Amino acid sequence: MGFLDTLKAKLGPAKDRVSDLAQQHEGKIDQGLEKAARMVDERTKGKYSDKIESGTGKAKDAVGRIAHRDEGGSPPPPSQTPPAS
Repeated sequence: MGFLDTLKAKLGPAKDRVSDLAQQHEGKIDQGLEKAARMVDERTKGKYSDKIESGTGKAKDAVGRIAHRDEGGSPPPPSQTPPAS
């Protein structure tokens, strides 16, 4: 067994645990991302609003994919709602 195979075998349970936690706390994670985005946007005085919005959307989509990866279907559609300003 090669190094990568050993590493994958050891990380398997961790991936399942992360997926379970993401699924249980998806709403709180999204709220935290929104709060962080608002703070950064305020501190930069709106200068990077479009980049912050884009990054927040990508982070939410990633959390959704992680949370719903065990369901066997396709990942949920990207969120269509922009973060509150």
